[in-house]
Amino acid sequence: MDNKQQEKWYFKKSSLVALLLLLGPLALPLIWRNPRFSKTSKVIITIAVLVLTYYLTIAFKKSLEFFNQSLQLLQAQ
Repeated sequence: MDNKQQEKWYFKKSSLVALLLLLGPLALPLIWRNPRFSKTSKVIITIAVLVLTYYLTIAFKKSLEFFNQSLQLLQAQ
């Protein structure tokens, strides 16, 4: 048996990337609990995820508005 402690699945980089892509900012607590990242890395990742989430939310809102306008034009015809 190794003296090295097994790494938890939720601390592996591939798992963290998948969780960030699926859950967005809801996966940030796993980043902050991960002992492999420095505090600076955690802050940078957090800011990047929050900025990306903000812009994706704006884009989603605009696409819904465009879809709604298209539906209204179709109904008016």
